[in-house]
Parts: sequence; structure tokens; C-alpha cells
Amino acid sequence: MDTVEKIVEDFASDIAMGPFSSGTRLRDMIRAIRACKTAAEERAVVRRECAEIRAAIGENQQEIRHRNMAKLMFIHMLGYPTHFGQMECLKLIAAAGYPEKRIGYLGLMLLLDERQEVLMLVTNSLKQDLNHSNQFIVGLALCALGNICSAEMARDLSPEVERLMRSRDVNTKKKAALCAIRIVRKVPDLAENFMGLASSLLKEKHHGILISAVQLCTELCKSSKDALEYLRKNCVEGLVRILRDVSNSSYAPEYDVAGISDPFLHIRVLKLMRILGQGDADCSEYMNDILAQVATKNESNKNAANAILYECVQTIMGIEATSGLRVLAINILGRFLSNRDNNIRYVALNMLMRAITVDTQAVQRHRTTILECVKDADASIRKRALELVFLLVNDTNVKPLTKELVDYLDSADPDFKEDLTAKICSIVEKFSQEKLWYLDQMFKVLSLAGNHVKDDVWHALVVVISNASELQGYSVSLVRVAVWCIGEYGEMLVNNVGMLQGEEPITVTESDAVDAVQLALNRYSADVTTRAMCLVALLKLSSRFPSTSERIKQIVSQNKKNIVLELQQRSIEFSSIIQRHQSIRPSLLERMPALDEASYLLRRASATQATLAADKPTPAVTPGGLKLPNGVAKPATSPLVDLLDLSSDDVPAITTASTTTAPNDFLQDLLGIGGISSSPAAAPSSASTDILIDLLSIGSSPSQNGPPAADSTPAQGTKSAPAVPQDMDLLDGLPSNTSVSGLVNHSSITAFKSATLKINFDFKKQPEKPHETTVHATFTNLTSSSYTDFVFQAAVPKFIQLRLDPASGNIVPASGNGSVTQGFSVTNNQHGQKPLAMRIRMSYKVNGEDRLEQGQVSNFPAGL
Repeated sequence: MDTVEKIVEDFASDIAMGPFSSGTRLRDMIRAIRACKTAAEERAVVRRECAEIRAAIGENQQEIRHRNMAKLMFIHMLGYPTHFGQMECLKLIAAAGYPEKRIGYLGLMLLLDERQEVLMLVTNSLKQDLNHSNQFIVGLALCALGNICSAEMARDLSPEVERLMRSRDVNTKKKAALCAIRIVRKVPDLAENFMGLASSLLKEKHHGILISAVQLCTELCKSSKDALEYLRKNCVEGLVRILRDVSNSSYAPEYDVAGISDPFLHIRVLKLMRILGQGDADCSEYMNDILAQVATKNESNKNAANAILYECVQTIMGIEATSGLRVLAINILGRFLSNRDNNIRYVALNMLMRAITVDTQAVQRHRTTILECVKDADASIRKRALELVFLLVNDTNVKPLTKELVDYLDSADPDFKEDLTAKICSIVEKFSQEKLWYLDQMFKVLSLAGNHVKDDVWHALVVVISNASELQGYSVSLVRVAVWCIGEYGEMLVNNVGMLQGEEPITVTESDAVDAVQLALNRYSADVTTRAMCLVALLKLSSRFPSTSERIKQIVSQNKKNIVLELQQRSIEFSSIIQRHQSIRPSLLERMPALDEASYLLRRASATQATLAADKPTPAVTPGGLKLPNGVAKPATSPLVDLLDLSSDDVPAITTASTTTAPNDFLQDLLGIGGISSSPAAAPSSASTDILIDLLSIGSSPSQNGPPAADSTPAQGTKSAPAVPQDMDLLDGLPSNTSVSGLVNHSSITAFKSATLKINFDFKKQPEKPHETTVHATFTNLTSSSYTDFVFQAAVPKFIQLRLDPASGNIVPASGNGSVTQGFSVTNNQHGQKPLAMRIRMSYKVNGEDRLEQGQVSNFPAGL
């Protein structure tokens, strides 16, 4: 009896819910699937339901076809295959009634896509429904076409969509415009068919039609240049009218969002204005007034208003707006930075990073607020604000900005310190013009966040210190840098040598210096690099402070059994030097010569570029774009290498016998050979010749454009030099001995001349510093085409120090109508024994094409 009653109740329920409702069977299936506790149980339920649906399809049960399609759509959403039900969609679409078509089109959009071959069969049904008298069936067809339209269907059904865009029904017109967007995306060639219709839809009053029309216009602009020009001529006035009407409209409940009238239409219109005004001054001028009105009318205390303001700012920065309007836009972003919402502040920082390329001064006014964002609790805001601060830094504000960042470094989160220290170091290296300020900032960073500083930072600091003799006594502080400085200049610390003006004297004994290095050696037991540097510093101090040699020997010997092979080897070797080789220890442990700062920084920049290029493509450094600190400027070229590569440590050794060695043997110094051959007159082998040729020519024959220098002979009254090997011809017979002239000014020379370029050198010397020479180079273009990205490079032997100053420019005018000048100084450490020698290389572009010239300067005046 109960069973009969349940059957009757189910039948009555089916009748009450209508023949095409979802039905109890669908609800039962959903309930059964949700009740499954394991994936296996769920698969079993789905398999059983799919089997029943297949059986119903095979029996062609039309009365439950709609119910089966609803169940298939739910199964499809769970991720199970439902391809066997695709034909059922087409059968429902072909039915005459609206309910069947509705679930049929829904299944079509969900179960099929444009890649399915079955879709070709539905084109005729779509065409019939697009011409149907029932507007609701027309709407179903338009929705389906707008979602799954393929290129073939777009071409076939485009005329019907164009006709429906002229319909009187609002919903049909709106859906037809949206369907046209899909058609234009699939077949851009059809864009011209919709240009006039899209323009006419902008005159409608209904907001739904307006949003659809604006979106269609946007898609047309992206698809066709002709459509873009057409809409610029015919739509700008209409867009301005729409924006003015919606901004000034009274309260309308159907469009109101938090007191703002239709923000969605606002934003769509502003986006289209940005596309139309980009690169077009006339359109931009027409938009300026309405953009200013929108920017000033909306309050920034509501999310909808903030969205409109942000889009308005993007439009202002994207078109050819006036400078006053851009300042207004950037001020809006400045207000965003004071908002409590992190999302608003983040998008404001993103927009300011793009705006800084348009109006840097306007962004600079909000520098204080941006700096506060660097200290924000949100990590993403901190990082974005730090990147923006880095872009704001210039020569005038570098010191206050750096001070703010360094002051914050002490209280910054540990996770953020690495990024912060990297940016501070980059700023200091890029913009520092005073070595003392550079050292101060680096010392502060190393003191506050030394563990977060990368190795190449303190490597660069060591190079700077080695070149700043006046600051070496001031620089003796901080772990690795301090250890290196104490080892090199420890006696200056003990004797208070090289103190700066205003610096208070301190009392440091020899034992204190050794204590400092020993403390670093013991404290950083896990850092092999620091401990190795401590051992080297102790070895050098044993020569600087002989009274501490025995104590240093005991400290060094403690590492003889160290499990780290590097430390063990250093300990054994250094102990042997201290104990057994006291006679050679002073000369062996002399101070390091000043490192070539420009060469080091250029090599470092080259290595950094190579690393970035391996990770992701980055724009190449243009000549003149690499700015080195401390008054050293040497533009980056490719490859960034020394012309002679004389500063590298891997100079090949010569195993063959060399010629008689004299104190002024130029060839031996150039190749870095310190030994003296016992053979009095052995001829050089071809191996040494090849090495020298490779060093001087960099693998290819040098340009012989420079003026040839005749073989020079020693001046009268000087002692003749020993016989020079034939290899010296590569240096154009430079004399071995040259007397010091003592003149303040020397005659200028033509250092290089070719059919395209001429270089003159002017010389000046100070009588009290005969080994130093200041050279003024003038570069003249002998062709009719200007040279751009001009870069001058020079290389000298090891006994000569070279420092290049920045060039006056990187464009050499054509036909000698002007020139580029560059100064540099050379220090001949063997003045009076060996003359100056130099190889030069010039790179530039002619009409975008790279050119390279190189040569050798061998006609320096005597006495340099």
C-alpha cells in the first residue's frame, strides 16, 4: 500500500512541476553523488546514470530527453565525458517549442565548443531561429552564437546579426551587438560591416545597448586600423556626450552602485576613449574637458568612484593630454597612496611607475608618501614602492633618498632586507660622485645588513678602497672589507696615517689589529671565505708588525688540521712562509697594486648582464648608459672586455727561453714575466711571438689606420739599451729609455687617423709629478654621416695606470662640424725607463649599423 501511494505522489509531483522542469530524477542524482564518501563511489553512480541515459537515447525517449540533457550537463561539470549526448542537443534545438530549445542551446554552449565537427550541423537551425518571430527564441540563438561561433559560422550568419542590430527590441539589439563582438574576433575582415552600426548604437539611450556598443567599438579598434580611423572621426563626440550624461544624470535605481550612476558604463567609455585618443592630438584635445570633469567630480571614498578615477587616470596618461591634466591624474594617484585599502595603493604604485616616464617632476612631488609605502606592512606594497623609489632617484635627490632607505634598513623585516640592500647598493654605485660618501653609505649598509649583502658589493668596495689612497686609513672597518683593509693598510691604522679632517684620532696598537683579525677568524667559523681572508690578513700583518710574528704563527697554525682543505692548505703554506722564508717575506707581502676600478666595474656589469640574459631577455645596455661611481665613467660596449686583457690573472706563461733581461725590458713587463733568463742572447720562440700577437690583436689583425711610427733611437747622451728582440716590432720599436723633458705642455700628436676618423692627443704634465700625464683626446668625424653611440676604449701595459673621464658626448657630428672630447690620465710607474704605449678601440653606429675601429698609439712624445 505504501508503495502504491509513493508512486501516485511521484506522478502527481511530475505533473505539478511540468514536463520540462528539472525533475526529481536530476535531484536524486545530485543527492546520490553528494552522498558518496569516496571517488570510487562517485564514479559508480556516474557510470550507472550514464548507462541509463545511453539506453534512453537508444530508445529515442523524447519525453525525458530534456531531463537526460540536464543530467548530462551536471555530469559534464563534474569532469566526466559526455560526448555521447551531443546529438541530443541538436535534437532539442530542432524542436519547435521554446522550453526544448532553451535546454538544447544551454547544452550546446556547455557540452560543445567551436572545434567540434558536430557544430556544423547546427548552423541551419541557428539561421532559422535568428529569423524566428519569437524574440525569446531569437535571443537564445544570439546567445549561443556569441558563445560558440566559429569562423565559418560567423561568415554564414553575419548578415542575420547585422539585421538584428537594427531591431526595435532592446534586448535583441543588445545581444546582437555582443554577438557581433564574437564575429569580429573570429573574422576581422567583417569589421567594416559593423562600423556604421556600432556608431549608430552609441546614440541609443538604454545603458545595456550603450555598454554593448562601446565594447563592440573597442573590439573594432583592435581588429582594424580602418575602423579605428572611422571611429575617431564619428564616435568621439558621441562618447563625450555619453560620459557627460551619465556623470550628470540624476539618481536612477536600476543603474546606481553605491551612489554612482552606472560605473560600468563609465569605465567602458573611458577605455574606448584611451584607445581613440592614443597618438591623436585632435581627439585628445576634444576629450580633455570631460576627463577633467570626471576626475574632479568623483569622490575617492567609495570603491565604485575609485574604479572610475583609476580608469580616468589611465586614460589621461594614455592619450595626448595637456600637462595640467597629467598633473591632476598623478595627484589622484597620490591620494590613492593615502588610502587604507591595500589594493588601491598597489594599483596606484603600479600606475606611478608608468607615469614616471611621462612626467617625472609630478611624481617627485609625492616622494614622501612613496617612501612611507616602503615601510608598509604589506610585502607586495613594500616591493613595488621600493622599485618606484629606485626610479625616482637622480643626481639631485640621491643623498636624502638614500638616507631615508638606510635609516629604515635597521628596522626592516629580515625578509625584505635583501631586496632593500640590493636597491640601496645599486643606487649608491650608480649615482655616487664622491668616494667618501660612497664609502660611508656602503659601510652603513654593511653594518646594518651585512649578511644580506651580495659578494660582488663588497668586492666592488675593495676595488674602490684600493684606488683611494687618501681614504684607506678611514676605511679600516667591517668584517671582510675590514679584514682586507687591515691586512693591506694596518700600519696606517696603528700610526693614524691618512686621517680625514674632522676625524677623531684613535689609539690602536699592533696587538689590537691582530686581535681584530683573530676575532673575525673565530667568530665566523662557518664562513670559509671570511676565514681564508683572515689568514691572508694575518700573514701580511706578520710582515707589517714583526713583533707579532710569533703570535700570528700560532694563530695560523691552529688551522693545519682543519677539515676544509682550503683553510688547511693556507695554514700550512703561510706557517712555512712566516717560519722559513723571512728573507723574501717583505717583498712577497707588499701591498697590492691599485686595482683597475673601471675595468672591474665593467667586467662586473658584463657578468650581471650575462646572468640576466640567461634567465630572461633584457634590453641591452646602450653605450653611455652604464654610469660608474666615483668619477669613473666608461660606457658599456659588447663585449665588455679589456682590449689587451692585461689585468686578468690568467696570462699564459712562456716556457721557452727569452732574450737577455734588462731592468727596462718592455716585453717582459707586458707579459708579466719576472724571471731572468740565463741565456745571454737566446732568440724568442714562435710561442712567445704568438702570445704577444694574441695579446695585442685580440685574435685578429689590428687596424693599421694610425700613422706609422718610425723606429726611434735612444737620445744622444743616454746609455744605449740592450738588444731588443724582433717581437718589439709589434710595438713599433718603442725606445727602451727616454729622458724626462720636464715640460709642462707637450706638443699634440695625431694618435689615429683613417678615412673615417681622426683622433688628436694633447698632453699636460705637472713638473712635480713627472710620472703623471693628463691627455685630452679630440675625436673628429671625416665622413658625411654622423656617428652615434660613440665609445672610446684604451688599454695599456701593466706598469701604466689609466683612468678615463666621461666623454663630452656620444654623437660625433659629420664632416668635421664639431667633435667629441674625452680626457684621461696615465701614470707611468717606470717613468724614465719605459715609454708610454697604448692600444685604442672606437665603436660607433652609422645609420644604425655597428662599426669598430682599433689601432695602436706609438708616437707619444719623449718624456712621458
